[in-house]
Amino acid sequence: MKITIVQSDPEWENKYRNLKKLDELISSLNGDTDIIVLPEMFTTGFSMNPKDLSEAPFSETYEWMVNHSVKGNFGICGSYIVKQDEHFFNRWIFVSPESNSWHYDKRHLFTMRNENRIYTQGNKRIVFSFRGVRICPNICYDLRFPVWSRNLNDYDLLINSANWPEIRREAWSILLKARAIENQCFVVGVNRVGYDNSGILHMGNSVILDPRGNIITELKENKEGVATGEISLSELNDFRKEFPALQDADNFSITL
Repeated sequence: MKITIVQSDPEWENKYRNLKKLDELISSLNGDTDIIVLPEMFTTGFSMNPKDLSEAPFSETYEWMVNHSVKGNFGICGSYIVKQDEHFFNRWIFVSPESNSWHYDKRHLFTMRNENRIYTQGNKRIVFSFRGVRICPNICYDLRFPVWSRNLNDYDLLINSANWPEIRREAWSILLKARAIENQCFVVGVNRVGYDNSGILHMGNSVILDPRGNIITELKENKEGVATGEISLSELNDFRKEFPALQDADNFSITL
């Protein structure tokens, strides 16, 4: 399976301009990929202004994703702001060219930016299958909470779409590798670049990792770009057979 990571510098709260920029970045692929992964809040930047920026489910940005997915014959995913039943969600959505979709609402809201006061917390960990690969999504701050994404022998690929600041770049790199190693899975981390409206710099460093924590492909920091890497389920299954650490994992339950 080929996976493409897209590292963009979103214009603050300008949905139209950001989708046009992503159109240009995605068009360079000519459909030669299986999945495109976009950052967190890829239409707006990490905004706490959902009253003006939110969309109803299955509306403008969703249709934009569907159009690209069908045209390019790939899955496409990332998070944006959704309003449903009078609640605002930082919602990660995956759309397939067969018009199937799955969504995940961010569980760990970033209290240091008051995200928890503005958005509604997600309460469901999800795993779904696309082209034979079982996928578990995370959003940004979720990366710091390994219990939430603990592999129960139920997924092969962990995807994290983020707006991760440059000041905590080491944490980004270390935690992504830790999630790959401890869960014996492929990990995709896609982060934005550039400054947001608060003057916070985001470095990018988007990456695809193998289950040993080795880099398959990565993007340069502080620069927009697109890169594609390939993952192999047969190699993953061979590795898990050779070193079956997941069979010794502790049993646990999560209280919501």
